[in-house]
Amino acid sequence: MILDSTPLKDGFHMPAEYEHHRGCVMIWPVRPGSWTNRGCDAKKAFAVIARAIAQSEDVWMLSSSEYEEEVKEEFKNEDRIHHLCISSDDAWARDVGPTCVINESGEVRGISWKFNAWGGKIDGLYAHWDKDNEVAYKVCNNLGLKCYDAEHFVLEGGSIHSDGEGTLLVTEECLLSGGRNPELTKEQIEEQLKRYTGATKIIWLPRGIYNDETNEHVDNVCAFTSPGHVVLAWTDDESDPQWKLSNESLKVLMEETDANGRKIIVHKLRIPSKPVCITKEELDAFEFEEGEDEREAGERLAASYVNFYIANGSVIVPQFGDRNDKEAVDVLAELFPTRDIVPVDARAVIVGGGNIHCITQQIPG
Repeated sequence: MILDSTPLKDGFHMPAEYEHHRGCVMIWPVRPGSWTNRGCDAKKAFAVIARAIAQSEDVWMLSSSEYEEEVKEEFKNEDRIHHLCISSDDAWARDVGPTCVINESGEVRGISWKFNAWGGKIDGLYAHWDKDNEVAYKVCNNLGLKCYDAEHFVLEGGSIHSDGEGTLLVTEECLLSGGRNPELTKEQIEEQLKRYTGATKIIWLPRGIYNDETNEHVDNVCAFTSPGHVVLAWTDDESDPQWKLSNESLKVLMEETDANGRKIIVHKLRIPSKPVCITKEELDAFEFEEGEDEREAGERLAASYVNFYIANGSVIVPQFGDRNDKEAVDVLAELFPTRDIVPVDARAVIVGGGNIHCITQQIPG
């Protein structure tokens, strides 16, 4: 059922990702311009991540009918990993899947935002995204969720982060970019966010992760780990371009309070000690189509440990073969003492342009 009301009007709000939930949505990676070797490398990583998440919650893996049997065969022995026959243009479930909201009685509904491949004709990453734009509604339909129509407003799930208590984190670089909603002022964008997420306070961070092709989504740079506590991607290296960006965000967070008046406690989560870059061999394993953003050998990827996934019983943490991998695991272990910390090699995912959080979308319940 498509709803033309708003969550705020109906008494719904966006929960925190660390709250107990029903499961998550993922999309089987097959796009040749996003995934090396036509997705062969990414499929292995996605399978590992899906199985780790399925230890404590359900996973719905989407694919077109062309790959239905492949997905079913891969997960034939996994009771908590289910297939949904839904086509998409790519595999970024966080951004194209429904943003879910809940009310006091625990009812769950979804939101279908307008998706335009992170910037449309101005700086979008591929030329056609019609199937991506239909994913949110189709997921809601398959899972029996009512769905709010927010097709008038361009937004991706990875560009907002909630504490579940009225506070929303976003970045100015992303939400004010020319390819999203240029006809709206910052105040008008904030009003739309409040109407659909139920937030009462928006914290605008200036920037995200350096060279993040999503126009610097917040989910890669800063995230709530509990009420009043956030992790912030960080580096002590003043020569690294990330140092300036993270310091700008730190200044904002140190001066802000959340929707309940609490001072924000910032926990620094260092990025990899050395830039993670795409190799020529990896670049040669892509097949780009016309209108698709192409990469260059040696290009720095937006590697960040903040892009983790919070499952009911664990936290799935990206690893990059860097000396800071273990530190990220240790920091998150302190912040999530009741969950297992599961490190997962994220090389195949980040080469595709994202990270673990980018390929998942939580479903409350």
